[in-house]
Amino acid sequence: MSTNQPEAAVAPATATSMTTNIALVASFAALTAVCSIVAVPLSAGSTPITLQTFAVILAGAVLGARRGALAILLYMAVGFAGLPVFAQGFGGPAMFGRPSLGYLLAFPVAAFLIGFLVERFRARSWVLSTGLIIGAGVAGSLVIYAVGVPVMAAMTSMSFPQAFVFNLAFVPFDAIKLVLAAIVAASIHRAFPDLLPRRREPDAA
Repeated sequence: MSTNQPEAAVAPATATSMTTNIALVASFAALTAVCSIVAVPLSAGSTPITLQTFAVILAGAVLGARRGALAILLYMAVGFAGLPVFAQGFGGPAMFGRPSLGYLLAFPVAAFLIGFLVERFRARSWVLSTGLIIGAGVAGSLVIYAVGVPVMAAMTSMSFPQAFVFNLAFVPFDAIKLVLAAIVAASIHRAFPDLLPRRREPDAA
């Protein structure tokens, strides 16, 4: 019996998988750009409330660590290249002088962490899956705050305690976005159980 047939079957499957991954990464990068359009500033010149964190959590929770982070990095690359895809229509190198820079730079790290935790602690139950994603989203949100608050303080006249207190205004809105993202992600995984990458098991000795 010829051994060429199985090898021929692997190549199309690999190509299809790569094409699907590219499409998913590009789609979630576009979703993040769309979510940045919704921006409500708390005060003049301040960091606005946006749906970006919703997209970041969703990307990590749905796509997993690697693809989720790549989607956010693609979004950032397009924005830093000059397209106005950041909050309030900003884009280009000018973003490096914005108070929201720290939050933005933390997005891919948060997406990776969320994806890693969701991949590692996945659950079959929709309720359990939603709860696990919320927990992962909390961890990702803390990473965003940990980077965003000090950078905002450094780029404004605020002290760190003032920036920390100012950041508290985002927490209730972020909590709502987190729960919504968890519900959507858990529902997507229930409909498409093979969408999230599976952890590789160590080879048996």
